[in-house]
Amino acid sequence: MKNEFNKFNISDEILKAIEGLGYKKPSEVQEKVIPEILRNKDLVVKSQTGSGKTAAFGIPLCEKIDWDENKPQVLVLAPTRELAVQISEDVLNIGRYKRINSVAIFGKQAITEQERKLKQKTHIVVGTPGRVLDHIDRGSLDVSKIKYFVIDEADEMLNMGFIRQVEAVIRRISKKKVTLLFSATIPDEIKNLCDKHMSRPVSISIKSQKLVNDNISHSVYFVDYNEKLEALNNVLISEMPETSVVFCRTKENVDKVYDYLKNKGYSTNKIHGGMMQKDRLNTIEQFRRGEFRILVATDIASRGIDIEGITHVINYDIPVEKEAYVHRIGRTGRAGAKGKALTLCKDSGDRYLNEIESYIGFKIESKELPSKEEVSKCIEKAFSVLKTRPKKKKEKSNAVSKNIMKIYLNGGKKKKIRPGDIVGAITKIPGVTGEDIGIIDVQDIASYVDILNGKGKIVINGLKAATIKGKKLKCDRARK
Repeated sequence: MKNEFNKFNISDEILKAIEGLGYKKPSEVQEKVIPEILRNKDLVVKSQTGSGKTAAFGIPLCEKIDWDENKPQVLVLAPTRELAVQISEDVLNIGRYKRINSVAIFGKQAITEQERKLKQKTHIVVGTPGRVLDHIDRGSLDVSKIKYFVIDEADEMLNMGFIRQVEAVIRRISKKKVTLLFSATIPDEIKNLCDKHMSRPVSISIKSQKLVNDNISHSVYFVDYNEKLEALNNVLISEMPETSVVFCRTKENVDKVYDYLKNKGYSTNKIHGGMMQKDRLNTIEQFRRGEFRILVATDIASRGIDIEGITHVINYDIPVEKEAYVHRIGRTGRAGAKGKALTLCKDSGDRYLNEIESYIGFKIESKELPSKEEVSKCIEKAFSVLKTRPKKKKEKSNAVSKNIMKIYLNGGKKKKIRPGDIVGAITKIPGVTGEDIGIIDVQDIASYVDILNGKGKIVINGLKAATIKGKKLKCDRARK
């Protein structure tokens, strides 16, 4: 079947990457947004999370990148660290064959490590507003060549109190740029931001999506507070989820639920705002790979995180904000798959439950908790599921990385090695050209290079006999 992204006249490198990522037919937001960005129009896009909007701006922006320019050309602002990392990874995958480098910058991670990455050739920077401002003001993020500025999840930025920081970033970058704003809702403050900083933007509204996906079934269980843990356990035993997220309101509850499930020997992990940033990102990465079955989380995992095959979302605590219900359950039922949204709640008169029901426009069906008999009947089978890992998940990037090998060299800045030295040594190897060299990351005592087009082994063998800057370096396939 012909890939329908052909019609946008995008380069073969981008087409090859998106084909590998499984994009065959543009979603509605991609259909409307890609041509406008290719025409350099300012855009205000009203579109829900999960509609494919990262690729809607990622594909045309990767197409527009001038590879030879070393300074960043695209700046993307995202409300959370997790979303910044995910957008950056998505863009790296889309631009893989065009050798586009994207760097994610966010708080609670060593600023020096981010400065090091920004010193390398960087085409796209994705970050949270506060950390982006820090880098601009320190001089470590050069914004003189920014041609495209993206504000993603603008309404969430507003809710989190970041709008003034977003404006401070706008004041620091050139007026001659294309601005693209994406938001699930367009409240007045966002409208004012657009009127003030954008030039005759094209408005695109994706109406066809319902607030709640038809593929998701909804149920509520009424349960007393002091019986909630047992109720959760019984629901997990009767449902035997392939992969699930259990949402709690507070980090204390996340810890409590996680400890309870861990003590039962279930395949579980947790994420909340009180954890080290490195641990949070590792947890999400492990969940994405299918290394555990149940993620216990606060709402930091409810927006923008796209993990394949989540079959159940369980609200251990009903969310206080009705919108949060929609964001949480949006983690399941993605890409045409079926999903279940299960909520534990005190009684049918619960104010938050009533607000959610009037917001989503239907009554959530109440279900009886599984009886002791039902639980004991399936407990053995359930334990064999809940105490084991789910099926290993295909990593989206694997298909794109098939002919790409990351190699490691045991020399970097301390040996005065620069990217140009590495390129010079590699292109001297017979049968290898500059087109076969991807992203180069020169660190203090090591360097990493992506070798494209299945030429990794040739390069490793060639470098074993070569010198770089007059030095013989150890060269190997990089470990994950």
